[in-house]
Amino acid sequence: MPPSSTIQNSFCHRIPSNWKLGLTLTVIVLASLIPLEHWPAIGILMVIVSIALCFANVTVGYLIRRLALFLPMLLVFGLSLPLSQLDNSAAWAWTVALWLRCTVSFLAGLWMIHVLPFPELLATLLRWRCPTLLVAMLSFMYRYIFILWDELARLRHARDARDFGGGSLAMRWMGNAQLIGLLLLRAMERAERTHHAMLARGWDGSVKFLGDDPRPAQ
Repeated sequence: MPPSSTIQNSFCHRIPSNWKLGLTLTVIVLASLIPLEHWPAIGILMVIVSIALCFANVTVGYLIRRLALFLPMLLVFGLSLPLSQLDNSAAWAWTVALWLRCTVSFLAGLWMIHVLPFPELLATLLRWRCPTLLVAMLSFMYRYIFILWDELARLRHARDARDFGGGSLAMRWMGNAQLIGLLLLRAMERAERTHHAMLARGWDGSVKFLGDDPRPAQ
């Protein structure tokens, strides 16, 4: 989640929602289409996104923490191809292009989540005639991911209370596997109860918003 310091009325926050989503998608598409031979263009695109992050008041510490989670996974994924094909310059070029494009796209996504609240994003997707089922799935995911995270925390506390946080590495791996399985079962049970409760309250499969209907007029 974005830090509380970024929830303010900056220049980027005052941009219309359609423009926020459109600019983000434009940057991602451009980063994907620019050839590696024109790497200065990708660099310019990264500079533009960095300036936009500054205008959105994204702190350097928050940005470093997010990149520290994203870049190691990207590094391992990108090295998989050149390490499997020795002396292949094309594979290394593909890897470098992947690193640059994914980093620019990731930074653009960070900018969007800081300036575009999630309910506003869902309303914008409906205005863009995005499938209602997809919007509903995103809405439920955003609503219940925090509940599942709290459930996972309770399961971990219960497990640590039983083994006092000790045990061998193999036992802890087995415990984590059982924890994931139990979380899956509880998530399915909660989803079933939630579905029946929503049907009892008149759920018809459409996403409702307070105020005006965000969907375009037919």
